[in-house]
Amino acid sequence: MRMPRSRKPASPFRYFNSSPEVIRLVVMMYVRYPLRLRNVEDLLFERGIDICHERVRFWWNRFGPLFAGDIRRQRVSRMRGFRHWRWHLDEMYVKLNGEMVYLWRAVDHEGKILESYITKTPDKKAALTFMKKALKRHGSPDTITTDGLRSYSAAMDELGNPEKRAVGRWANNRVENSHHSFRRRERAMLRFRRMKSLQKFRLGLCQRAQPLRSGTPSRRSTDSQGVPLSRAG
Repeated sequence: MRMPRSRKPASPFRYFNSSPEVIRLVVMMYVRYPLRLRNVEDLLFERGIDICHERVRFWWNRFGPLFAGDIRRQRVSRMRGFRHWRWHLDEMYVKLNGEMVYLWRAVDHEGKILESYITKTPDKKAALTFMKKALKRHGSPDTITTDGLRSYSAAMDELGNPEKRAVGRWANNRVENSHHSFRRRERAMLRFRRMKSLQKFRLGLCQRAQPLRSGTPSRRSTDSQGVPLSRAG
């Protein structure tokens, strides 16, 4: 009796006339830089790629999570074996249609964004849910650096790892600097009006932008790993 052959997973690009390289480049340009859809359309036209800005929107919605998820899984599998993996946690406020919400974010020692979570209050319950989510997906780091917010200490006491917490005046600059890309995208979009848009970009233009261009762990800062726009020529 013949054993059934394992089928290869179908390509997600099989119904598209454009090449996977062009689609990946379009998505990378949109998520990496604070550009609007028409800006991406103009930049691609200068490089000989004639597409509509609505196609940029469609490709981002269709392939953005796919690209980010694949690269994030590869990076997490590599970093789990890294001995001195340090995390930096911080919260920032975001106005959503005039209402203030809090965006919790975690980055590692290279500035790669690991996890994010949106809540209405910066209390212990929100911090605990956020940290459980990050630990479940990425494993346990060597050190967790936070600011002086008491919600972190209360959450880590309940998790049983308060000895891993590090607090310092400038110790959390890594995650503070990572907020800038999100703020640039927020200004480009004239602020967020819907939760759906905020949910999309919380892992997106600052959180997906970095996994989309991330490679193997290195000693250099992630700011030095840009997207090669010359591929569009």
